[in-house]
Amino acid sequence: MELVKIPKRQDNPLNLPPGMLKKIIIGAVALIAVVVGSSCFYTVQEQERAAILTFGKYTGESTAGLHFKWPYPIQKVVIVPAELTQRIHIGYRVNGDVSTPVEEEAMMITGDENIVSADAVVQWKISNVRDYLYNISDPEQFLRNAASSSIRSVIGSEKLDYAITDGKTVIQDKVREKLLELQNKYHTGIQIIDIKFQDIEPPSGQVEEAFRAVTNAREEKNTKINNAAKYENDKIPKARGEAQALLENAEALKKSRILNAQGDVAQFNAIYAEYTKNKGITESRLLMETLEKILPNAKIIISDSAAGDTVKYLPLNELVRGSGSASSSAGTQQQGGTSP
Repeated sequence: MELVKIPKRQDNPLNLPPGMLKKIIIGAVALIAVVVGSSCFYTVQEQERAAILTFGKYTGESTAGLHFKWPYPIQKVVIVPAELTQRIHIGYRVNGDVSTPVEEEAMMITGDENIVSADAVVQWKISNVRDYLYNISDPEQFLRNAASSSIRSVIGSEKLDYAITDGKTVIQDKVREKLLELQNKYHTGIQIIDIKFQDIEPPSGQVEEAFRAVTNAREEKNTKINNAAKYENDKIPKARGEAQALLENAEALKKSRILNAQGDVAQFNAIYAEYTKNKGITESRLLMETLEKILPNAKIIISDSAAGDTVKYLPLNELVRGSGSASSSAGTQQQGGTSP
Protein backbone atom coordinates (compact mmCIF):
# COMPACT_ATOMS: atom_id res chain seq x y z
CA MET A 1 0.00 0.00 0.00
CA GLU A 2 1.43 3.36 -1.11
CA LEU A 3 1.33 6.20 1.33
CA VAL A 4 0.24 9.66 0.10
CA LYS A 5 1.96 12.63 1.65
CA ILE A 6 -0.47 15.44 2.61
CA PRO A 7 1.04 18.93 2.48
CA LYS A 8 0.98 21.03 5.60
CA ARG A 9 -1.60 23.88 5.91
CA GLN A 10 -0.18 27.29 5.25
CA ASP A 11 -1.42 29.97 7.71
CA ASN A 12 -0.21 32.85 5.47
CA PRO A 13 -1.06 32.01 1.84
CA LEU A 14 -0.45 35.65 0.73
CA ASN A 15 3.01 35.59 2.25
CA LEU A 16 2.23 38.74 4.25
CA PRO A 17 4.50 39.94 7.02
CA PRO A 18 3.55 38.74 10.47
CA GLY A 19 0.68 40.81 11.96
CA MET A 20 -0.25 42.50 8.64
CA LEU A 21 -3.29 40.27 8.04
CA LYS A 22 -4.66 41.09 11.46
CA LYS A 23 -4.32 44.84 10.79
CA ILE A 24 -6.11 44.49 7.47
CA ILE A 25 -9.00 42.66 9.11
CA ILE A 26 -9.27 45.27 11.85
CA GLY A 27 -9.20 48.10 9.29
CA ALA A 28 -11.91 46.46 7.19
CA VAL A 29 -14.12 45.99 10.22
CA ALA A 30 -13.58 49.64 11.24
CA LEU A 31 -14.40 50.84 7.71
CA ILE A 32 -17.61 48.81 7.66
CA ALA A 33 -18.53 50.19 11.11
CA VAL A 34 -17.93 53.77 9.91
CA VAL A 35 -19.99 53.27 6.75
CA VAL A 36 -22.81 51.61 8.66
CA GLY A 37 -22.67 54.24 11.41
CA SER A 38 -22.79 57.12 8.94
CA SER A 39 -25.81 55.58 7.24
CA CYS A 40 -27.63 55.20 10.57
CA PHE A 41 -27.62 58.94 11.42
CA TYR A 42 -29.03 61.77 9.38
CA THR A 43 -29.66 65.49 9.88
CA VAL A 44 -32.83 67.43 9.02
CA GLN A 45 -32.49 71.20 8.54
CA GLU A 46 -34.86 73.84 9.94
CA GLN A 47 -37.02 74.20 6.81
CA GLU A 48 -37.11 70.47 6.05
CA ARG A 49 -38.96 67.32 7.07
CA ALA A 50 -37.88 63.73 6.51
CA ALA A 51 -40.06 60.80 5.47
CA ILE A 52 -38.88 57.46 6.92
CA LEU A 53 -39.31 54.41 4.67
CA THR A 54 -38.98 50.96 6.23
CA PHE A 55 -38.47 48.30 3.55
CA GLY A 56 -39.86 50.85 1.08
CA LYS A 57 -43.04 51.57 3.10
CA TYR A 58 -43.80 54.97 4.61
CA THR A 59 -43.63 54.57 8.40
CA GLY A 60 -43.16 58.06 9.83
CA GLU A 61 -41.67 61.55 9.69
CA SER A 62 -39.00 63.47 11.53
CA THR A 63 -38.46 67.19 11.97
CA ALA A 64 -35.35 69.36 12.30
CA GLY A 65 -32.40 67.83 14.19
CA LEU A 66 -30.11 64.77 14.30
CA HIS A 67 -31.91 61.40 14.05
CA PHE A 68 -31.13 57.67 13.97
CA LYS A 69 -32.33 55.08 11.45
CA TRP A 70 -31.54 51.54 10.55
CA PRO A 71 -29.04 51.15 7.74
CA TYR A 72 -30.11 50.61 4.15
CA PRO A 73 -31.90 48.53 2.92
CA ILE A 74 -33.85 48.29 6.19
CA GLN A 75 -34.71 51.99 6.34
CA LYS A 76 -34.37 54.90 3.96
CA VAL A 77 -34.94 58.63 4.50
CA VAL A 78 -36.36 61.09 1.95
CA ILE A 79 -35.90 64.75 2.92
CA VAL A 80 -38.23 67.40 1.46
CA PRO A 81 -38.40 71.22 2.06
CA ALA A 82 -41.80 71.00 3.78
CA GLU A 83 -41.41 74.19 5.86
CA LEU A 84 -40.23 76.35 2.94
CA THR A 85 -42.60 78.61 0.98
CA GLN A 86 -41.96 78.00 -2.72
CA ARG A 87 -43.05 79.76 -5.94
CA ILE A 88 -43.84 78.77 -9.49
CA HIS A 89 -44.31 81.23 -12.33
CA ILE A 90 -47.06 80.88 -14.92
CA GLY A 91 -46.47 82.59 -18.27
CA TYR A 92 -42.79 83.38 -17.69
CA ARG A 93 -39.62 82.05 -16.08
CA VAL A 94 -37.17 83.84 -13.82
CA ASN A 95 -33.44 83.17 -13.92
CA GLY A 96 -31.74 85.49 -11.49
CA ASP A 97 -32.78 88.99 -12.48
CA VAL A 98 -33.79 87.96 -16.01
CA SER A 99 -37.46 87.29 -16.79
CA THR A 100 -38.25 85.26 -19.92
CA PRO A 101 -41.85 85.10 -21.21
CA VAL A 102 -43.40 81.74 -22.10
CA GLU A 103 -46.04 82.57 -24.71
CA GLU A 104 -47.67 79.14 -24.84
CA GLU A 105 -48.50 79.43 -21.15
CA ALA A 106 -49.40 83.11 -21.11
CA MET A 107 -51.74 83.29 -24.12
CA MET A 108 -55.39 82.53 -23.30
CA ILE A 109 -58.84 83.05 -24.84
CA THR A 110 -61.48 85.08 -23.00
CA GLY A 111 -65.21 84.45 -22.90
CA ASP A 112 -65.82 86.91 -25.76
CA GLU A 113 -63.22 85.12 -27.95
CA ASN A 114 -60.39 87.60 -27.53
CA ILE A 115 -56.76 86.77 -26.80
CA VAL A 116 -55.20 87.90 -23.55
CA SER A 117 -51.78 87.41 -21.98
CA ALA A 118 -51.82 86.45 -18.28
CA ASP A 119 -48.77 86.11 -16.00
CA ALA A 120 -49.12 84.82 -12.44
CA VAL A 121 -47.11 83.72 -9.42
CA VAL A 122 -48.30 80.83 -7.22
CA GLN A 123 -46.97 80.58 -3.65
CA TRP A 124 -47.17 77.09 -2.11
CA LYS A 125 -45.67 74.76 0.46
CA ILE A 126 -45.85 71.07 1.38
CA SER A 127 -48.61 70.33 3.86
CA ASN A 128 -48.58 66.50 3.82
CA VAL A 129 -45.27 64.77 3.12
CA ARG A 130 -46.79 61.33 2.49
CA ASP A 131 -49.32 62.60 -0.08
CA TYR A 132 -46.66 64.79 -1.67
CA LEU A 133 -44.31 61.82 -2.20
CA TYR A 134 -46.75 59.08 -3.20
CA ASN A 135 -49.90 60.59 -4.74
CA ILE A 136 -48.23 62.54 -7.58
CA SER A 137 -45.10 61.70 -9.53
CA ASP A 138 -44.00 65.27 -10.34
CA PRO A 139 -45.56 67.67 -7.81
CA GLU A 140 -44.20 70.89 -9.31
CA GLN A 141 -45.32 70.02 -12.85
CA PHE A 142 -48.73 68.96 -11.54
CA LEU A 143 -49.08 72.29 -9.74
CA ARG A 144 -48.03 74.21 -12.86
CA ASN A 145 -50.57 72.36 -14.99
CA ALA A 146 -53.31 72.80 -12.37
CA ALA A 147 -52.63 76.54 -12.05
CA SER A 148 -52.58 77.05 -15.82
CA SER A 149 -55.82 75.06 -16.19
CA SER A 150 -57.55 77.07 -13.44
CA ILE A 151 -56.48 80.40 -14.94
CA ARG A 152 -57.66 79.39 -18.42
CA SER A 153 -60.98 78.17 -17.03
CA VAL A 154 -61.72 81.42 -15.17
CA ILE A 155 -60.51 83.82 -17.88
CA GLY A 156 -62.38 81.77 -20.48
CA SER A 157 -65.63 82.67 -18.73
CA GLU A 158 -64.94 86.42 -18.49
CA LYS A 159 -64.93 89.21 -21.05
CA LEU A 160 -61.64 90.78 -22.08
CA ASP A 161 -62.73 94.28 -21.05
CA TYR A 162 -63.54 93.07 -17.53
CA ALA A 163 -60.43 90.89 -17.23
CA ILE A 164 -57.95 93.68 -17.98
CA THR A 165 -59.66 96.37 -15.88
CA ASP A 166 -61.86 95.86 -12.84
CA GLY A 167 -61.96 92.05 -12.70
CA LYS A 168 -58.36 91.26 -11.83
CA THR A 169 -58.95 90.77 -8.11
CA VAL A 170 -62.14 88.76 -8.68
CA ILE A 171 -60.37 86.51 -11.19
CA GLN A 172 -57.54 85.93 -8.72
CA ASP A 173 -59.98 84.76 -6.05
CA LYS A 174 -61.79 82.44 -8.46
CA VAL A 175 -58.51 80.91 -9.70
CA ARG A 176 -57.37 80.33 -6.13
CA GLU A 177 -60.63 78.54 -5.27
CA LYS A 178 -60.32 76.25 -8.32
CA LEU A 179 -56.69 75.51 -7.53
CA LEU A 180 -57.58 74.58 -3.95
CA GLU A 181 -60.34 72.28 -5.23
CA LEU A 182 -57.85 70.43 -7.45
CA GLN A 183 -55.34 69.97 -4.62
CA ASN A 184 -58.03 68.62 -2.31
CA LYS A 185 -59.49 66.37 -5.01
CA TYR A 186 -56.21 64.62 -5.82
CA HIS A 187 -54.71 64.78 -2.28
CA THR A 188 -51.44 66.21 -3.54
CA GLY A 189 -50.18 67.28 -0.11
CA ILE A 190 -49.66 70.81 -1.48
CA GLN A 191 -50.97 73.89 0.33
CA ILE A 192 -51.78 76.91 -1.87
CA ILE A 193 -50.82 80.04 0.04
CA ASP A 194 -51.62 82.67 -2.59
CA ILE A 195 -51.81 83.40 -6.30
CA LYS A 196 -51.18 86.84 -7.76
CA PHE A 197 -51.41 88.06 -11.35
CA GLN A 198 -48.49 90.11 -12.54
CA ASP A 199 -50.22 91.24 -15.75
CA ILE A 200 -53.48 90.59 -17.57
CA GLU A 201 -53.28 92.47 -20.85
CA PRO A 202 -53.90 92.09 -24.57
CA PRO A 203 -51.05 90.90 -26.81
CA SER A 204 -48.51 93.53 -27.81
CA GLY A 205 -49.09 95.63 -30.92
CA GLN A 206 -52.12 97.55 -32.16
CA VAL A 207 -54.49 95.54 -29.97
CA GLU A 208 -52.55 96.52 -26.86
CA GLU A 209 -52.54 100.19 -27.89
CA ALA A 210 -56.29 100.13 -28.55
CA PHE A 211 -57.06 98.59 -25.17
CA ARG A 212 -54.64 100.94 -23.46
CA ALA A 213 -56.65 103.81 -24.96
CA VAL A 214 -59.83 102.18 -23.66
CA THR A 215 -58.28 101.77 -20.22
CA ASN A 216 -57.13 105.40 -20.16
CA ALA A 217 -60.61 106.55 -21.18
CA ARG A 218 -62.16 104.46 -18.43
CA GLU A 219 -59.72 105.85 -15.87
CA GLU A 220 -60.53 109.37 -17.04
CA LYS A 221 -64.22 108.56 -16.72
CA ASN A 222 -63.71 107.28 -13.18
CA THR A 223 -61.68 110.39 -12.35
CA LYS A 224 -64.46 112.67 -13.58
CA ILE A 225 -67.06 110.66 -11.68
CA ASN A 226 -64.99 110.96 -8.52
CA ASN A 227 -64.55 114.71 -9.06
CA ALA A 228 -68.29 115.10 -9.60
CA ALA A 229 -69.01 113.14 -6.45
CA LYS A 230 -66.52 115.31 -4.58
CA TYR A 231 -68.21 118.47 -5.93
CA GLU A 232 -71.60 117.06 -4.97
CA ASN A 233 -70.41 116.22 -1.47
CA ASP A 234 -69.03 119.75 -1.15
CA LYS A 235 -72.08 121.65 -2.47
CA ILE A 236 -74.98 119.68 -1.02
CA PRO A 237 -74.01 120.16 2.65
CA LYS A 238 -73.50 123.88 2.04
CA ALA A 239 -76.88 124.16 0.30
CA ARG A 240 -78.52 122.27 3.14
CA GLY A 241 -76.86 124.57 5.64
CA GLU A 242 -78.00 127.67 3.76
CA ALA A 243 -81.54 126.29 3.50
CA GLN A 244 -81.57 125.55 7.21
CA ALA A 245 -80.30 129.07 7.93
CA LEU A 246 -83.07 130.56 5.78
CA LEU A 247 -85.67 128.47 7.59
CA GLU A 248 -84.34 129.54 10.97
CA ASN A 249 -84.25 133.21 9.91
CA ALA A 250 -87.80 132.97 8.59
CA GLU A 251 -88.91 131.35 11.84
CA ALA A 252 -87.18 134.08 13.85
CA LEU A 253 -88.79 136.80 11.68
CA LYS A 254 -92.16 135.14 12.09
CA LYS A 255 -91.84 135.06 15.86
CA SER A 256 -90.60 138.68 15.88
CA ARG A 257 -93.55 139.92 13.85
CA ILE A 258 -95.98 137.93 15.97
CA LEU A 259 -94.53 139.46 19.14
CA ASN A 260 -94.59 142.97 17.62
CA ALA A 261 -98.18 142.49 16.52
CA GLN A 262 -99.10 141.26 19.98
CA GLY A 263 -97.41 144.34 21.46
CA ASP A 264 -99.24 146.64 19.07
CA VAL A 265 -102.53 144.96 19.96
CA ALA A 266 -101.80 145.34 23.66
CA GLN A 267 -100.93 149.02 23.16
CA PHE A 268 -104.06 149.61 21.10
CA ASN A 269 -106.20 147.87 23.70
CA ALA A 270 -104.66 150.02 26.42
CA ILE A 271 -105.31 153.21 24.45
CA TYR A 272 -108.80 152.07 23.58
CA ALA A 273 -109.56 151.43 27.23
CA GLU A 274 -108.57 155.01 28.07
CA TYR A 275 -110.46 156.30 25.05
CA THR A 276 -113.70 154.70 26.16
CA LYS A 277 -113.44 156.52 29.50
CA ASN A 278 -113.52 160.01 27.88
CA LYS A 279 -113.96 159.96 24.15
CA GLY A 280 -114.12 163.78 23.71
CA ILE A 281 -110.69 164.53 25.19
CA THR A 282 -109.07 161.78 23.20
CA GLU A 283 -110.73 162.94 19.98
CA SER A 284 -109.60 166.55 20.55
CA ARG A 285 -106.03 165.47 21.38
CA LEU A 286 -105.81 163.24 18.35
CA LEU A 287 -107.23 166.04 16.19
CA MET A 288 -104.69 168.56 17.46
CA GLU A 289 -101.77 166.17 17.04
CA THR A 290 -102.88 165.41 13.52
CA LEU A 291 -103.18 169.10 12.64
CA GLU A 292 -99.68 169.76 14.02
CA LYS A 293 -98.27 167.01 11.81
CA ILE A 294 -100.02 167.97 8.57
CA LEU A 295 -100.03 171.79 9.11
CA PRO A 296 -96.87 172.61 11.05
CA ASN A 297 -96.73 176.33 9.94
CA ALA A 298 -100.47 177.15 10.04
CA LYS A 299 -101.96 179.96 12.15
CA ILE A 300 -104.08 178.72 15.01
CA ILE A 301 -107.46 180.48 15.57
CA ILE A 302 -109.73 179.39 18.38
CA SER A 303 -113.39 180.37 18.02
CA ASP A 304 -116.68 179.36 19.44
CA SER A 305 -119.41 179.88 16.90
CA ALA A 306 -121.99 178.05 18.91
CA ALA A 307 -122.45 180.92 21.42
CA GLY A 308 -123.80 183.41 18.88
CA ASP A 309 -123.46 184.96 15.53
CA THR A 310 -120.50 187.14 16.54
CA VAL A 311 -117.19 185.69 15.57
CA LYS A 312 -114.82 185.73 18.49
CA TYR A 313 -111.26 186.14 17.35
CA LEU A 314 -108.13 185.68 19.45
CA PRO A 315 -104.93 186.49 17.50
CA LEU A 316 -102.57 184.22 19.35
CA ASN A 317 -99.83 184.35 16.74
CA GLU A 318 -99.54 188.17 16.87
CA LEU A 319 -99.56 188.07 20.66
CA VAL A 320 -96.80 185.51 20.70
CA ARG A 321 -94.70 187.50 18.23
CA GLY A 322 -95.35 190.71 20.14
CA SER A 323 -94.25 189.21 23.40
CA GLY A 324 -91.17 187.89 21.72
CA SER A 325 -90.23 191.34 20.28
CA ALA A 326 -90.74 193.07 23.61
CA SER A 327 -88.51 190.68 25.44
CA SER A 328 -85.76 191.07 22.84
CA SER A 329 -85.85 194.94 22.99
CA ALA A 330 -85.70 194.87 26.76
CA GLY A 331 -82.60 192.75 26.59
CA THR A 332 -80.97 195.21 24.20
CA GLN A 333 -81.69 198.23 26.47
CA GLN A 334 -80.29 196.42 29.45
CA GLN A 335 -77.10 195.74 27.58
CA GLY A 336 -76.83 199.38 26.47
CA GLY A 337 -77.26 200.70 30.02
CA THR A 338 -74.48 198.65 31.39
CA SER A 339 -71.98 199.62 28.78
CA PRO A 340 -69.50 202.41 29.71
